[in-house]
Amino acid sequence: MLKIIQADGEAERRQIADMRARAAETGEGINATAAAVLKDVWESGYKAVERYSMQFDKAAPREITKEEVEAAYAACPQELIEAMETAAENIRDYNAKLLPRTMEWHNPAGGTVGRIVRGLTRVGIYVPGGTAAYPSSVLMNAVPAKVAGVQEIVMVTPPTENLNQAVLAAAKIAGVDRVIGVGGIQAVAALTYGAGFIPKVDKICGPGNAYVAAAKRLVYGTIDIDMVAGPSEVLVIADESANPKYIAADLLSQAEHDVLASAVLLTTSETLARKVDEEILRQSAYLSRRAIIEQSLTDFGAAIVCPDLSACAALANEIAPEHLEICTKEPRALLPLILNAGAVFLGENAPEPLGDYLAGPNHVLPTSGTARFFSPLSVDSFLKTMSVLEYSRENLQQQWKQIAAFANAESLTAHANSIEVRFEDETD
Repeated sequence: MLKIIQADGEAERRQIADMRARAAETGEGINATAAAVLKDVWESGYKAVERYSMQFDKAAPREITKEEVEAAYAACPQELIEAMETAAENIRDYNAKLLPRTMEWHNPAGGTVGRIVRGLTRVGIYVPGGTAAYPSSVLMNAVPAKVAGVQEIVMVTPPTENLNQAVLAAAKIAGVDRVIGVGGIQAVAALTYGAGFIPKVDKICGPGNAYVAAAKRLVYGTIDIDMVAGPSEVLVIADESANPKYIAADLLSQAEHDVLASAVLLTTSETLARKVDEEILRQSAYLSRRAIIEQSLTDFGAAIVCPDLSACAALANEIAPEHLEICTKEPRALLPLILNAGAVFLGENAPEPLGDYLAGPNHVLPTSGTARFFSPLSVDSFLKTMSVLEYSRENLQQQWKQIAAFANAESLTAHANSIEVRFEDETD
């Protein structure tokens, strides 16, 4: 099931090209549909949102009451509630330690400069319905926003007859302020422009289908978004010391997401690669999403045999995976060579699902090679900063001629005048 490739400078790059191709841009038809719905909501407001909600979800948008949320929390298995509360506490603790602070200091001229850190005012979190409703994603999006000091968190989810209880319970645990039953492109549009009782937000986070992703991409700039996520992926670097049973299980855990998921092993041992393939065949036989796994691994799974671990690291940097596991004899020794990854998991006791659910770092990660320049979702994603400047006349006096020189060099004489009028009595 797992293609075994000998790295030769060409074969591995063809594999990378296949991975990139699977995350190609959203089709023109989807983009056109998203643009049309956004325009309609911009022009017609809530009436358009309601019309699309009835068309696609067979229900009008509605506010989910606090009583419904409380009932869902009460109906959830206690074991799941405890797991979600543990996860929320770990996420809260992790992000609290990352929280930047407002700072001021004196520059060389003696003026006061600094940066003020503020949480966003209102954030929208999109939560898919159906089988793609993941309570863990609610926690991963809402808890960092709370730590950042976001004033209001609005969660939207399709207005199905039976809303996912675990999702609503997670909303309560995370401190979501409002839950609104609305989904699809119309939900993104309503949160972007404001529509009826659905408020305008500063940022939209959370996963969705191709139409939701296209809508988020199109509204970026009017509001902020988390990222446009592509298919999920895991890359494992392993040497001969690795346990093939564990490696196979970790590759399978990512391959089950969907048929476009990518699971790749980079190893210095062809023997390990073959043992991992055997384990994949054995373990996949008893997994519930076997058909998805088989399609995913057939199309986008591979074991690439590299000459040494430094070559593995170099290839990993080129791929820039969403999840990177290092399962070697000394995993930390390889870490300084890793430049591009969404999240790095060190050692055989840090499997990727640890990050998905409980450890504290976020599972909303850059995909499709964008870890070269994007970062995981965190408290930073829900903050904005403002510069602050304060000068006395004495401070400004030290530098006013230099400021005026800059302005005049750029032919911005009004800029220069703004400085010069303050010192007219001191000109030569």
